[in-house]
Amino acid sequence: MDEDKKMKVKREVMEWIKSIVFAIIVAVLIKTFIFNTTYVLGNSMYPTLHERDRLFTNKITMYFSSPGRGDIIVLKAPDNPDKDYIKRVIGIEGDIVEIKNGKVYLNGKLLEEKYIDKDAYTHTYDKNYWRVEKGYVFVLGDNREEGASKDSRSFGIVPVETIKGKANFRYYPFSYRFGKLK
Repeated sequence: MDEDKKMKVKREVMEWIKSIVFAIIVAVLIKTFIFNTTYVLGNSMYPTLHERDRLFTNKITMYFSSPGRGDIIVLKAPDNPDKDYIKRVIGIEGDIVEIKNGKVYLNGKLLEEKYIDKDAYTHTYDKNYWRVEKGYVFVLGDNREEGASKDSRSFGIVPVETIKGKANFRYYPFSYRFGKLK
């Protein structure tokens, strides 16, 4: 192989290496700042989410706005820093959440929850009344069976800064559950 061909091969190899390194950097930046994937373990969000569902979690919205009522979020588990939880935001800053006779009340009005089972009874543990402070949210799992979900009923209101992102799309399984989350 003459010297000219060797230089051409070296340049081509360097271009490939640069492209691969650039792609890795872009992938890490996207995963770190824009979106992530989440794997559902357990049934705390049933019937909305099922065990082994896979979701896209949008991180970028958290840089520009706080989560809203009804959003499904991924947060650092308040009781175990090595875990993440998936929950639904029920109350935001300034809200009063109360659970009476198995029903959730938001600011004194019965909360219409189309995402839970029709006859679901929302159990309470130590408390049944929460005032959501500035910089916090109140979260519940959609599965309201007793002991089915560790959420604000057991660990209280959650700092917004512990929220890792908003889950908004289920990409697996491809069958009947594929698509945008509600």
